Amino acid sequence: MKAIAITAPGGPEVLRPIERPVPVPGPGEVLIKVAAAGINRPDVLQRSGHYPPPAGASDLPGLEVAGEIVAGDAEAGGFAVGDQVCALVTGGGYAEYCVAPAVQCLPIPKGLSLVEAAGLPETYFTVWSNVFQRGRLSGEETLLVHGGASGIGTTAIQLARALGHQVYATVGSDERVRAVQALGATLGINYKTQDYAAVVKEATGGRGVDVILDMVAGDYIARNLTCLADDGRIVIIAVLGGIKANFDAGQVLRRRLTITGSTLRARPVEFKAGIAQALREHVWPLLERGTVKPVIHTTLPLEKAADGHALMESGDLIGKVILTN
Repeated sequence: MKAIAITAPGGPEVLRPIERPVPVPGPGEVLIKVAAAGINRPDVLQRSGHYPPPAGASDLPGLEVAGEIVAGDAEAGGFAVGDQVCALVTGGGYAEYCVAPAVQCLPIPKGLSLVEAAGLPETYFTVWSNVFQRGRLSGEETLLVHGGASGIGTTAIQLARALGHQVYATVGSDERVRAVQALGATLGINYKTQDYAAVVKEATGGRGVDVILDMVAGDYIARNLTCLADDGRIVIIAVLGGIKANFDAGQVLRRRLTITGSTLRARPVEFKAGIAQALREHVWPLLERGTVKPVIHTTLPLEKAADGHALMESGDLIGKVILTN
C-alpha cells in the first residue's frame, strides 16, 4: 500500500510517500480501506519530533480515518465486513489501509460523506471527553474556547451550543470572528486586537465563564483564571503557548477553581470505547439532524500531506484539512 512516512523530525517537507505492507488486524481489530483521513495538531507535533507514538502504535501519522471495513474482527464493534465507518486510531491513518480497534469505530452518520466523516473522530472524541466529561459542562453553564476556528474549536462551539450553552471563542482574525459566530458562538474575540479576559468578563456581567477549553497554556493560564467564574474549570488539551505558567494560586483556593487537562492518544482502548458509545448516543443524532457538522476547510490527495501540514501550521484555515485516497 502507499502511505506517508515521517522520514526525520522536521518541517512539512519530511513527510514523504512510501510503500508499506498492508497492516494485519489483531484480536478485536479491523482493517479499514481508507477513503479519507484527517490532519490534526498531534500529527504536526509528531512530525516535529515532539509527540512520539505510544508503544505498539504505527509510526505513520494519522489519528482518524473513514472508509470500509475489509477484514478483521468487525463483530467486536457491532459491525460487519463491508460496513463503512469512521475510526479513532493511535497512528497509521496516512495510508491506503489502517488498523483500528473495532470498538473505536463509529458508523458514518446519515447524510455525511466519507470525507466529512473523516473529520469527526479525533475532534469529537477530544471535545466530548474534555468539555463534557472532564470539564463537566452542564446545565446553563458557559464555555470559553481558545482556538475557536480550529477543528477542535469549531466542534466545541457547535456541540456546546447544540446542548444549550453560551460559548465564547478566541480567534486570530476578524474573518474568523465572523466564522465562529456563524457556527453559534455568542461572541468571537480577536485575541490579536482585544484583551479576551476583559471582553469575557464584560460580556458575562463580571461573572466569568464556567469552563475554558485551552490549547494554549503558557501565559494564558493566568489570564484564564481572571475570566473564570467561581467553581470554574480550565481543561488544557495542548500547550502551544508553552509548558510553564505563573499564576495566582490564591485565586484557585479562594474561588475553588480547577486546572486539569488530558491527552487522548495513549489512553486505553476501553476508555476510548466508552467515549465512542457516548458519542453514538448523544452526538450522532445531532450530526444526522444537521444540528452540528464537521467543518472542512479543504481536501488534499494523500501525497500532498506536506501541503496540509504547512497549511495547518500557517493558521490560515477554518476547520479541518482532510487527506483523500
